[in-house]
Amino acid sequence: MNRTAITLIVTLILGILLAPVAAEAQRPTKVPRIGVLVPGPLPPRSLGFTGFQQGLRELGYVEGQNIIIEWRFAEGESERARELAVELVQLPVDVLVAGGPDGPLAATQVTNSIPIVIVFARDPVAMGLVASLARPGGNVTGVTYLNDPAFYRKLLQLLVEAVPGATRIAALRHRPATGLEPVAAANLQAVEKAAQSLGVHLQVLEIGAPDELEGAFAAVRGGGAQALFQFHSPFFTTHRSRIVELAAQHRLAGIYAFRSFMEAGGLMSYNASLGDQWRRAAYYVDRILKGAKPADLPVEQPMTFEFVINLKTAKALGLTIPPSILIQATEVIQ
Repeated sequence: MNRTAITLIVTLILGILLAPVAAEAQRPTKVPRIGVLVPGPLPPRSLGFTGFQQGLRELGYVEGQNIIIEWRFAEGESERARELAVELVQLPVDVLVAGGPDGPLAATQVTNSIPIVIVFARDPVAMGLVASLARPGGNVTGVTYLNDPAFYRKLLQLLVEAVPGATRIAALRHRPATGLEPVAAANLQAVEKAAQSLGVHLQVLEIGAPDELEGAFAAVRGGGAQALFQFHSPFFTTHRSRIVELAAQHRLAGIYAFRSFMEAGGLMSYNASLGDQWRRAAYYVDRILKGAKPADLPVEQPMTFEFVINLKTAKALGLTIPPSILIQATEVIQ
């Protein structure tokens, strides 16, 4: 056999052997699909969800190119949150990011295999989402926010100091969804203890539907409340414009959960930075996509807080915010 024939045979054999390798190399890389379940409405930019996209970009992800994001918004309806969680699981998604409080609960009810990253989840241990913050176990990890009496005392103290002479404060509370009752009850107890220690009377009003808002505010004024404290709830976020409008009509100075209430005309907001929490959620997504297990990733508590004051609203209420309060603000809306 001459050299040319031998070369041809060797070439053919190598081609046959290397063909599967070449085909594998040409096979397109799977683009990860991330499901994002938000319990509230389609958010304004200030609510911080852009922090999630920014965090992904910082980690090298470009939506539509090397990552796909499936957004779902439950509009403050707990049952809708569960339906959307089912929808995302059935797509399926590689990671499910769920915002609190309803989102994490809904996500864990429909899957125990898909990794779940919780955001702004209140007391995930008490809710049974994780075994502990340091060692979550299972398929859940992410970021939570402080859920203790000191936090609620801070909220009430800011409100009391901003409204000198206020001795009666109304507390709006959304009727908790099934599965959230123990945490909601603990939150209420913490607020009541804080009110007692601050020497103010707390008038608690529970709301279950939008058509109950006007009656609740009428009851607030009938009870002689001088200021408004609002528990965090996706329901309230969904109906924030109406809530702030009613507070203005009844001339109630209020403190709310998020900056978006300030944009709607609220007086003050104080909470952990939602933008920072969503940015950290991107970090967890990246770790999981690179092989980390949620069970091995400790749940983080917040490090950054935002205290926003709307001076335009204060002026409309005839309220002068004391310098001792203004100096604590991270942002003042003129």
